[in-house]
Amino acid sequence: MAGQTIIAKIFQAHSPGDVPVKPGNIIWLDLDVRTARDFAGANVVKNYRTHYGHVPVADKEKTFFTFDLVVPPNNIPYANNQQTCRIWAREQGVKVYDVDAGIGSHIAIEDGLAYPGSTFVGTDSHLNILGAVGAFGQGMGDQDIAFTFKTGKTWFEVPPTMKVVVKGQLAPPCTARDLTLAVLQRLGSNGALGRAVEFYGPAIETLDLPGRITLASQITEMGGIIGFIPPSEEILTFARRRTGQDLQGVYADPDADYVETIEVDITNLEPLIACPPSPANVKPVRQVAGRPIDSVFFGSCTNGRFQDFAAVAEIAKGKHVAPGVMASVVPATRQVFEQMLRSGVLETLFDAGFIISNPGCGGCASGHIGMTGHDQVQVSTSNRNFPGKQGAGDTYLASPVTAAWCALKGEITEPET
Repeated sequence: MAGQTIIAKIFQAHSPGDVPVKPGNIIWLDLDVRTARDFAGANVVKNYRTHYGHVPVADKEKTFFTFDLVVPPNNIPYANNQQTCRIWAREQGVKVYDVDAGIGSHIAIEDGLAYPGSTFVGTDSHLNILGAVGAFGQGMGDQDIAFTFKTGKTWFEVPPTMKVVVKGQLAPPCTARDLTLAVLQRLGSNGALGRAVEFYGPAIETLDLPGRITLASQITEMGGIIGFIPPSEEILTFARRRTGQDLQGVYADPDADYVETIEVDITNLEPLIACPPSPANVKPVRQVAGRPIDSVFFGSCTNGRFQDFAAVAEIAKGKHVAPGVMASVVPATRQVFEQMLRSGVLETLFDAGFIISNPGCGGCASGHIGMTGHDQVQVSTSNRNFPGKQGAGDTYLASPVTAAWCALKGEITEPET
């Protein structure tokens, strides 16, 4: 019998039934945390009230709301949704990470709600970002999440696992985002469809937490269920500190069975950019260099960490955003915002002409900072550039380093070293 993959081991530890945990089988999965955000959260409440009335949630200590999409609300529907969630949360005695907290998946990592080997679901399609710390995270529909609130479990079909081996090492000016775009270029928008992914290789092992978050956050755009990055000692130390637990990582067996193994060679990697209309439409930046731009967006769950903004500030120090370019910055969380404030990064960006907003998802949510109008060209560090996703204009996806140079030059440009 073949050994187990990471997802099989996590599912095995959280599956009390007699059904074998192997690809294609449907199991009941115990959940360590279940959440709903301001988008779909009100529908979760509605479904819960309709089907379960005033029955208490399975475990209020493991149930949360996270407001991150339109924060604070800039329209009445979102204000109503958030208040509906607050009222019900008070009735149930569950915690709300309100409009000042930041992106829910990042809060989960910072506050130790998601940790190696844990299971976590919510109404966020990018909750598989939690694979960055070796946790299983998954976005689900509002009816499914209402059920998890009531029972603390969900059914899940065990997916097959593919292995992605990254050869070579990153070298400046390339970053974890360029590595991620290289993987996207190799897999396309459906190369990981319906699969869990495990990442290996020297460049993967040396990624810090923000870099792992960047890579894991784009699994959705590859069609995957989740992308696991085996926890390094640095990640385990971080998770132990945040949880207060003596945690161990979950790792695949040497003889684990993979549906496919592919290699991505990043030797001599150059800065990459995803052109409209898809995150998988990846090209070298040099091939589209020279196109004038109107705006640049820095943030999202993909590149909204302090290290991302510190890299931008290092490039922008003593310089200024190009005339006619709107450069917007949205930190992922309040903790990130505080780091920017106390380190001087915020001041540097302000002096360089950047617009800094409060923590949240920013332009990934319709109606908030980072949206584009007709004929507007934007470079963004977010995760999607489908038509309409960040507005009516054209959005190019790039690393914070590339985006910073674009903001300063007023056009798509290769980053200087």
